[in-house]
Amino acid sequence: MRARRPPGRHRRAGQERQVTYREVIAVREFRALWYGQGLSLLGDQLAQVALAVLVYDRTGSPLATAAVYALTYLPGIVGGPLLAGLADRFARRGVMLACDLLRAVLVGVMAVPGVPFWALCALVFLVVLLSAPFSAARAALLPEVLEGDAYVMGSALQNMTNQAVQMLGFAAGGALIATMGPYRALALDAATFLGSALILVSGVRRRPAAQPDGAKPSMWTMTKGGARLVFGSRKLRTLVLFAWLCGFYILPEGLAAPYAAALHTGALPVPVITGLLMAAMPAGTVVGAFLFSRFVSPPRRLRLMGWMAMLSCAPLIVTAIRPPLAVVLAAWVLSGIGGAYQLAANAAFVQSVPPERRAQAFGLVQSGLMTVQGIGILVGGFAAERLGPEPVVALAGIAGVISAAVLAMVWTESRDKAARVSAQATA
Repeated sequence: MRARRPPGRHRRAGQERQVTYREVIAVREFRALWYGQGLSLLGDQLAQVALAVLVYDRTGSPLATAAVYALTYLPGIVGGPLLAGLADRFARRGVMLACDLLRAVLVGVMAVPGVPFWALCALVFLVVLLSAPFSAARAALLPEVLEGDAYVMGSALQNMTNQAVQMLGFAAGGALIATMGPYRALALDAATFLGSALILVSGVRRRPAAQPDGAKPSMWTMTKGGARLVFGSRKLRTLVLFAWLCGFYILPEGLAAPYAAALHTGALPVPVITGLLMAAMPAGTVVGAFLFSRFVSPPRRLRLMGWMAMLSCAPLIVTAIRPPLAVVLAAWVLSGIGGAYQLAANAAFVQSVPPERRAQAFGLVQSGLMTVQGIGILVGGFAAERLGPEPVVALAGIAGVISAAVLAMVWTESRDKAARVSAQATA
């Protein structure tokens, strides 16, 4: 019997058709990557809540709790550029398995009662640090499993699942921890890493390293080469800036608590309003990813990318008039729908990066993404203390729309130029 080809592989770019979710889910290796990612992420959301409860219970310090949470950003910023290249030097499935097993051990140690606070911080740092090569390997492996529009559909499915799992994990995390305690919750997180490793072993086939055995440059050399690749090309640079645009429309989530206090009228408790605000954009993202991937053709996605990017920021401007909660929620959901343009940007980026450099490129983009988000939320919080959350969110929307409009013009010019060159080469 002939091996089944992943959908999209047998078609040329000009003949590409839209692939269905059913076809994507039918690919065994994609299911393994999808299930493993969802399982691990669910455990991570539970662990974040458990860790916050554990640290605050042991120290009684909001600063210590915030410091441990901040540690979840720093390793990704540092580890992305330096460690992502491991997924190009070595077999990507092997990198993912090693990261899963190491994280299972580290989180298992965190679940032992009595671990000193300094050791807990070090373990958190290492666990998040290992996420960089794992995520880079998974991101680089997915285009080998799914090609063409199938890759976009698979990315959309993973994105929707990730958003749904995050909402479920945060919503159910408190109740589970109240029932089982933070230490058992951390032990459960360790088990999810083991489960992810088992799924990868059974569902993803072995592949050789992306780089030949003789080509093993140093990590520093690979990092510099990746930076030149990503930022030396105008097309790739534009796509990266489209990805980093999320720093503007993610900022409101960091101001959800003070915004909820400003919206409080007595009808709903402040924590409930905070939860609704934090869930609004992820809910919009799920809807947008489904509609954009399912009902918009692949060529049209690229044409709509700039408009969708502007849509991701424009609704935030309405907060300048201090509307009621229902209007704010609708605006933030609409912003999340606009964020679906990231699917098209991601697919175009993948197609433009050589397979043997893909993990390093993804690592650099992801590191920058975390940096932009962290800085955006930090600056937004600083400004909100002086101006209030409503004008800061509106200013972020204005700055985001302007940036998106500039990127849209650059992208359109670049795409038209590429089309002319292709037409001349064909003639």
